Amino acid sequence: MLDLIIIGGGPAGITAGIYAARKKINTLLITKDFIGQTGRAFFIENYPGFERISGLELIEKFKKHLKKFEIEIKEVGVKKIRKVENKFIVQTEKRKNFISKAVILASGRDPRPLEVSGEKELIGRGISYCPTCDLPFFKNKEIAVIGAGNAGFNAAIEAVRYGNKVYILEFSSKVIADEITQERAKKTGKIKVILNAEVKKILGEKEVRGLIYQDRISKKEKTLNVQGIFIMIGEIPATDYIKGLVDFNEKDEIIVDPKNLQTKTKGLFACGDVNNVLCGQIVIAAGSGAKAALSAYEYLQKF
Repeated sequence: MLDLIIIGGGPAGITAGIYAARKKINTLLITKDFIGQTGRAFFIENYPGFERISGLELIEKFKKHLKKFEIEIKEVGVKKIRKVENKFIVQTEKRKNFISKAVILASGRDPRPLEVSGEKELIGRGISYCPTCDLPFFKNKEIAVIGAGNAGFNAAIEAVRYGNKVYILEFSSKVIADEITQERAKKTGKIKVILNAEVKKILGEKEVRGLIYQDRISKKEKTLNVQGIFIMIGEIPATDYIKGLVDFNEKDEIIVDPKNLQTKTKGLFACGDVNNVLCGQIVIAAGSGAKAALSAYEYLQKF
């Protein structure tokens, strides 16, 4: 039996793994991948020590640091967690169970879907939630980015390097990206922003051939003949596997004791963007990962 299982391979989970390894805790880290929200970011300019670094490069540095320690890693999704007496049973998508005395939840957030007709059918066939991963596949194509926040604008700025035309569609009547990001987009001279646009349907059978949106003011429906669509409308906590052992707030974030990040279940901790933190920042996630690991260490002293 393991002492600790960490679920998640982002800044919070990796930092928890580093601290657990330094405390000589018998630890297993389980993660679907090491991309996550950080890996999907084009550039990061507010992480101390790096004035400007790509998300993939930063997470690669995190991972390299982690692998300097003796810690077991399994790249697989988690399906369910149960607690039997004082033991946690973690079931993976490959139907293999792992047992530990304590668990740290650091699974972060998943991209929020549009939930419109054609979306599920065309994921990976022109629809993507990760521009960093997939933009090179859309060279010389027309591209639509859904969402006018920083993520959407940064995706559009990068898309200009590949696509012929780039559109940003925003549901509300105003752009919510930072001014400096808007200025960068404007300087490209190749990005068209469409406000009050409600996406109604994504067109295509084997691949994306366009989308239909409704102008929320005029109520008229219009078509964009795009071949690539990047959905950048935020994220939702990845918590489907943990129902029953934790309490959630109105945003489906895991409620924790802010002092030690423990959930309502003893020995079960949550850190990073999966819990009810005030600010979703990489530096805060990393710090919470350290706190969770140290709290788990204190908990394990009771065994």
